[in-house]
Amino acid sequence: MTEGGFSIKKTPFHSIHKKLGARLIDFAGWEMPVQYSGIIDEHNCVRSHVGVFDVSHMGRIEIRGKEALQLIQRLTSNDVSRLKNDQIQYSLMCYPHGGIVDDITVYKIEDERLMLCVNAINADKDLDWIKSNNKENAEVINVAEELCQLAIQGKKSEEVLQRLSDIKLSSIRYFWFKRGRIDGVESIISRTGYTGEDGFEIYFNHKKAQKIWDAIFNAGEEFGIKPAGLGARDTLRIEMKYPLYGNDIDSQTTPFDASLDWVVKLNKEDFIGKEVLLKQKEKGADRKLIGFEAIERGIPRSSNSLYHKNIKVGNVTSGTMSPSLKKPIGIGYVSIVYSDIGTALDIEIRDRRVRAKIVKTPFYTSRVERIY
Repeated sequence: MTEGGFSIKKTPFHSIHKKLGARLIDFAGWEMPVQYSGIIDEHNCVRSHVGVFDVSHMGRIEIRGKEALQLIQRLTSNDVSRLKNDQIQYSLMCYPHGGIVDDITVYKIEDERLMLCVNAINADKDLDWIKSNNKENAEVINVAEELCQLAIQGKKSEEVLQRLSDIKLSSIRYFWFKRGRIDGVESIISRTGYTGEDGFEIYFNHKKAQKIWDAIFNAGEEFGIKPAGLGARDTLRIEMKYPLYGNDIDSQTTPFDASLDWVVKLNKEDFIGKEVLLKQKEKGADRKLIGFEAIERGIPRSSNSLYHKNIKVGNVTSGTMSPSLKKPIGIGYVSIVYSDIGTALDIEIRDRRVRAKIVKTPFYTSRVERIY
């Protein structure tokens, strides 16, 4: 399949999505399911039971060699030297001007072997960025094609996956992983996700896609397991105020703008962007990524303007009608002087102003919210 002269990529689960009648869209050059039974139904299934997301479109890059850790330490804002084997770290790669290249997760497999999970939209860019800054001459390997990736998310995720796993999943702490077998297939099993619920992301050989998908859905049948698409993934992450690259963070936003300063370790040795970020910390950010809820009817969407007493103070970056809270919520940047919780805002939606207010986030309370 081509569009505009470019091939649309497909994950190993593509034929399954079509068979299930999913609505497919072009996302970051991939033909991906946006929904199956419906966004709200899939969202609620994850919150109350268990849902499965095909996230094989994400980028997966391995860094190997004696100086692998040194390279990642210089490329990322967090401190990878603190990682133990089988531990995962949320981090950022930044440009010299402080803008964000991407937000990523770093898997420490061994001292001389790490894996990065990166955003699909940035996968090629990130690979080029790492290679072009590889002064350490570490081995940089794109393993995206050989591995596929599923996210099993929700309160019943452990019960479902335990039926197929040869390791005790309750022993895996949040943001840690183990190597084991799922239905006899060698896998990386990490306690991570993008939903705010308990859950796992599993990585395994792409040739075993059908086998693992079928095994998971057979094991989860009594728990009401359902496939979930990008639509529910978006509403779930907005309720947690988890940032999405291209919407809430990009090359023109810094970690301090996006309230991600907690993953910036300015006391570690030099890393790309550190000098500018040190200056911004001393000066203070001019804007802040906040969460708000609408008081009147109207669903906020990306690029809607935000006002305070007829003064434009910022823009919406993500918005939705929250299925869990049943109210319109959103994320956006506002000038720092208007960023306090409780501040009244107006959202410009289709040439009319809708009243809103800044609220404490995450919007939805979860046991795993502390990671972000």
